[in-house]
This record gives sequence, C-alpha cells and structure tokens, in this order.
Amino acid sequence: MSSTQHELGSDTVIVRLGGEIGIKAIWTRKLYERRLIGNIKAVLKHYAIPYQALNRRFGRLYLKTSKAQNASTRLARVLGISSVSPALETTSKLGDIVDKSVQIAGLKLKKGSSFAVRCRRVGKHAYTSQDVCREVGSRVLETHSNLGLRVDLSCPDITLNVEVREDEAYIFTEWMQGVGGLPLGAQPRVVCLLNGNIRSLVACWMVMKRGCPILPLHFNETPFSSETTTHALNGAITLFEWAIGFPRKVYIVSHGPNLAQIEQNCPKKLRRVLSKRLMYRIAQRVAEVKNAEGIVTGEFLNKPAGKVLHFLSLQEEAVEHFPIHRPLVGLDVSEIEGLARRIGIQDVGVQKVEISKAASKRHFSVSAEEVSRAEKKLNINELVARSIETIKSISL
Repeated sequence: MSSTQHELGSDTVIVRLGGEIGIKAIWTRKLYERRLIGNIKAVLKHYAIPYQALNRRFGRLYLKTSKAQNASTRLARVLGISSVSPALETTSKLGDIVDKSVQIAGLKLKKGSSFAVRCRRVGKHAYTSQDVCREVGSRVLETHSNLGLRVDLSCPDITLNVEVREDEAYIFTEWMQGVGGLPLGAQPRVVCLLNGNIRSLVACWMVMKRGCPILPLHFNETPFSSETTTHALNGAITLFEWAIGFPRKVYIVSHGPNLAQIEQNCPKKLRRVLSKRLMYRIAQRVAEVKNAEGIVTGEFLNKPAGKVLHFLSLQEEAVEHFPIHRPLVGLDVSEIEGLARRIGIQDVGVQKVEISKAASKRHFSVSAEEVSRAEKKLNINELVARSIETIKSISL
C-alpha cells in the first residue's frame, strides 16, 4: 500500500504517554506533559511536518496533521511516549464510527484477510463497546464482501481499533511502539563519559530515557589508543536523534598528554585507575561549569568479577562533589547489545574499541595507598586545569 493511501486513511496521531507520567501527582504530571509537548513540537518543526492542533487529554495527546503516518514514525522516537497510532477522527455517533471504519477497512484489508474489531470508550454513550464491534464487523463484511474477508478474534491479520472519547472517536490499525520513560528535559542534565563504544552510548541513552539531557565528554587518547574520535562522534549523532530540540554538542578533551605523564611517572599496574580518576576529576569540573547534576559512565560488572567493584571504588574516590551514575551495572552483555539494537547504534562502527595502550589490560591488585603515592608524583591540579583549557566542542 502506498504512503499516499496511508495518509488518506488518517488525519490524527494518537500519542500515548509513558505509564510513569500518568501516575504522578497533578502538578508533576502537568510539568512532564508540558515538557513532552514542547519536545513533540520541536520534532515536528525539525522534520517540517505540518499540524493544525495538539490536544491534550488524560494519558493521551491527539495531533491533528495531514501527515499522520510520517509524524507517527518520528514521534515513536520521542522519549516519554509509550506508543503512537495514525488514526482517522470522526464523531462519537455510532453511524459515523461505522462509516469511517468501513473506509479504513477498504484501505487496509486485502483479499482473503482476517480481521477483528476492538473498541474502548471513555465517557457516556448510547451504545456499548460490544455494539461498536458488532456493527463495524457486520458492515465491513457486507461492504467488502468481494474480498472474501473473515473474522478472527484470536490472531487477525488486521485489527480495526476504535477509541471513543466523549464526543470524538478515532479509528486506527497500527501501534508503533515507543520506549516510554520520561520526557527529555524533565530532569537535570548530566555529563556523560563517551568513549565511542556500545557501553558508553547505551549508558548515555538510558539516562536520557530518564529525562536527563546529556553533555557528552570524550577523551581523545591519541597516540595511546587506536580509537578515533570519529567513533564517538558517530555514536553521538545517533544519540542526538533521540534528542531533537536539544544541543547537539560533544566536548573533546585531549587526554594523550595526561596519559604520557602517567606513563612516565607511575607503575604500569596503576595506569588504568589513575587515568580514570583523572577523567572523573575533569568531568567534575565540566559538570561544575555547565551546571550539571552528575557524571555518567558505561562501566558495568564484567570480568574479573572479584575486582571490578574495588576498582570502581578507587576511581570514584577522586570525585568530591558529584554522584557517579552507572546505568549498566545491573545488565549483562546480551542485554546491553539488545538495547544497542533498539537505540540504533549497533551499525555505526563503535562495537570494538581497544583498551588504551597506556593502561594495563589486566586487573592487578591495587590498594588505595598505592594510588595515593602515585598521584603525589603527578601535578593533578595542573593536568586538570590544562585539560579544561584545551576542551573543544563540536556541533553535530
């Protein structure tokens, strides 16, 4: 079926809000809904999708547009939306519902198709939901008798959905799944350590899903790592597709000189933890300057399991004023890869990023006292200050 036929069969997008939004206190719900409406309008403007109205109902938004199919595809990627459906609006009169349902059936059903009719209502009407299903089903079979249609309530090819709300009704056949969560911007922004691999990108997306705009901070480790900044930027471009209307900037730190100092002055087994502690300190300064509320990393409990928590604790001690958030700590590799596919970052060339050559690939036994002695050989404040001065921002 052509896109033109799809558009002719719909003039409205039903936007279902994420489940969390509906259970909030009234003033919080209104705040989240206003933020979500603003984000939706930003997406419509970005993709030049015309619309006539965006009406709010409890748990729903109804977008009036001549490009309902296109709008639905775009809005399904707006955080805070659980699902969307391109629909055809009519009145709540039973006759009008039946007529419009027959029209939609003519566009969607093919010869030999099976179908079912489902109805849900809000408000008082002179008919029941069963009346709607019965009348619509009968008229569809009668009007399109030449197609050899059949009713299948268990596993139909097409489901004609009727949603009646007070004086209006909407007929639709598609559910485009969103990701739910909270509207982006409903929570404070955070600094995200973006190293270009899947883990850091998924961690960024997970806090975005909780409403936090991100400030991606990438540490360029040239010449100690074969990873290029291109990996991080490609991943960031994909992330920003979930953040239309928000700044599309990545902040890049030249971390190579810092690693050179660590390599020259510190034992090999300490280089990884010292590098991470320095990254955290730099991220803390960026968070202070940008009024962010935390630092996000893609670290998780991988092998060797017995020492990961110890190393994370040693790293976190370097940060004094900001919490470190690790969204992936409860996930395994397959779950992270599944989220990467959902987000759309599995094919942007970021799966394999080598560990820095300046850092040990093995997890040696390291104590807090050893770390403290090693850092005394480094001018930490100077390294942090130099890094902050040389930060570059790239707009994508």
